[in-house]
Amino acid sequence: QVQLVESGGGLVQPGGSLRLSCAASGVTLDAYAVGWFRQAPGKEREGVSCILVEDGTPFYLDSVKGRFTISRDNTKNTVYLQMNSLQPDDTAVYYCQPICGIGSIAHMTFHSWGQGTQVTVSS
Repeated sequence: QVQLVESGGGLVQPGGSLRLSCAASGVTLDAYAVGWFRQAPGKEREGVSCILVEDGTPFYLDSVKGRFTISRDNTKNTVYLQMNSLQPDDTAVYYCQPICGIGSIAHMTFHSWGQGTQVTVSS
């Protein structure tokens, strides 16, 4: 069973940075595309970024392009999301899954969602 654990969230001021980690157990992440997703209060969950397995090509939601960077460290079986220039609209619970999806994900099927990690951007 695929188990991914998200960490690295926190409270940060607008313009600040955080690095989220997605660590895997029971699966080798380098065999999967991995995506980061978020759900803000009162909003549907959306795909924020993902990284392909074949060549590491990243994809980003338009609103985070140029601010977020996804990467993977196969030696640590971990995928990261570096988030810079954070804005209040980035406030959400962030999740990772071994699947790629950007924007609306209502049509997709996922593994069970983990706890996620809370990101709060506020002054």
